[in-house]
Amino acid sequence: MLTPLRRKRQQRRPGQTRQQRTRRSARAALALCSAGALMLTAAGCGTDDGEADSGSPPPVTVKLPNLKGKHLEVTAVWTGTEQKNFTKVLKEFEKRTGAKVSFVPSGDDMAGFVGSKMAGGQPPDVALVGQVGVLRKFAQKGWAKPVNAATKAQLSKNFSKGWQELGAYKGKQYGVYFKVSNKSLIWYNTSAFEYAGAREAKTWKDFLAQAQLISDSGTDPVSVGGADGWTLTDWFENVYLSQAGPEKYDQLAQHKIKWTDPSVTRALKTLAELWGAKGLLAGGRSGALQTAFPDSVVKAFADAAQPDAAMVFEGDFAAANVSDAGAKLGSEAKVFPFPKVGATAPVVTGGDVAVALKDSEASQALLTFLASPDAAHIWAQAGGFISANKKLSLSVYPNEPLRKIAKAVIDAGDNFRFDMSDQAPASFGGKPAQGEWKALQDFLKNPKDVEGIQRQLERDAAKAYGN
Repeated sequence: MLTPLRRKRQQRRPGQTRQQRTRRSARAALALCSAGALMLTAAGCGTDDGEADSGSPPPVTVKLPNLKGKHLEVTAVWTGTEQKNFTKVLKEFEKRTGAKVSFVPSGDDMAGFVGSKMAGGQPPDVALVGQVGVLRKFAQKGWAKPVNAATKAQLSKNFSKGWQELGAYKGKQYGVYFKVSNKSLIWYNTSAFEYAGAREAKTWKDFLAQAQLISDSGTDPVSVGGADGWTLTDWFENVYLSQAGPEKYDQLAQHKIKWTDPSVTRALKTLAELWGAKGLLAGGRSGALQTAFPDSVVKAFADAAQPDAAMVFEGDFAAANVSDAGAKLGSEAKVFPFPKVGATAPVVTGGDVAVALKDSEASQALLTFLASPDAAHIWAQAGGFISANKKLSLSVYPNEPLRKIAKAVIDAGDNFRFDMSDQAPASFGGKPAQGEWKALQDFLKNPKDVEGIQRQLERDAAKAYGN
């Protein structure tokens, strides 16, 4: 008689597609329990342990002007719980200043949304942008306005140099990184691991070995959300950073070396060891290309005892999707850092940066508030939020795992690298069906075509960067 896990593969129905799954935004709210990228093992999840400063009013560390009678429109990609928690931050700003603030979701294409608003002469006052490349585009076009002295003072006190530089363009400070994430995590189904006798992998070689072990046990090892091209860029970035190192990473991110560089060849060939191997991807390459990110998590965790996949890669925000799938974090679902491909394990980050699109007293005041620990306090105690603000007390986070994640971000100082595709011009690194997203989807479809994909990447990058 077959065991449940082995029987699952034989009974899987090819027609069970993402259309049959409940869809959630990839930027859905974090669950209250998650695991830090620098933690060597998954943290157990529990309720507030009594040490958190949950529900306390935010401190008042920054002076804000009286803005009674002023109205602000703020946009971000956030919906659902994330929008609800950010609205709490905006309500506190209203309380302190007398201003009225409305929130408008932008959809995933922030550059397109703001561009249309600019064309119509009615841009939002402040936008929270998820891509460095988009911030730079806004600054280059003159849409983004430099921060004032009050915001600069908050940034200098509260953020490391690395986070400040990410919000700058050509020597001028434009942005405030309010919410950050870690994109170097492997989430796994503990039942699948236990049945296969698999273990958390620390190196890429061992990761492939554990994946094969799981495949041999009858469960597809790795679920990939290839329908969303951004997930594939995250795969590449983690491999490339660990293998080529931070200096090469920075050069490629700025297109100072070409995508035909041997370091890119090596990274793509490394990825092909997983993407091109028989039996290692859930549903095969074609199945991965039809799977959206939220559904890639569902495959690993919707049925804890009989999963469609054993592992899924993505950032700490995947905790929300794990919870949505019904798995218990810390027992049925655990996490470990992305394995080392080269000398060190990668630490790739993401984040949402606030920029003023109108140079008004009200919009500048909101940036000043978002740069303070006061604003971060509000969302941090609600959970589903990590701040790079080093003046935010760790006690505010609702549980120990989140405190460890936040501490890891702060302790990293400047020793991290921001998502490479988010640093690129939006036409290359941030658009569905074009640029890097499309090229890596083509590579997932045919992992043997390394040289062809490199030429495609370089052609698109040269056009986007203008060099």
